Amino acid sequence: QVQLVESGGGLVQPGGSLRLSCAASGSIFSIYAMGWYRQAPGKQRNLVARIAKGEITNYADSVRGRFTISRDNVENMVYLQMNSLKPEDTADYYCNAGGAYMDVDGIPNARYYDMEFWGKGTLVTVSS
Repeated sequence: QVQLVESGGGLVQPGGSLRLSCAASGSIFSIYAMGWYRQAPGKQRNLVARIAKGEITNYADSVRGRFTISRDNVENMVYLQMNSLKPEDTADYYCNAGGAYMDVDGIPNARYYDMEFWGKGTLVTVSS
């Protein structure tokens, strides 16, 4: 399966920046889409940004223009550059991956293609 590990969270002042990273591991041949979700206390988990094959991106309205998602397909990494952070951006941020082909002796295998994988999350706190 695909394992996801996030890093880069922390405490930042309003107006500041953070860069989140997510490393995907496992016998991965390719991943169709990776993204970031966030969940504030007492609220549901919502999409922040997603990047699919072909560098197709989409963003939540609340972060468009402030956050930028990018990926490294060779290293199976996804990043979230967060600028102009606001207190309302405070949440646990989760990495997500879907549409994975696993590498089985060099041949792509779709056994987990319909599954979604999640990291354990990294906390971002925006406060003065």
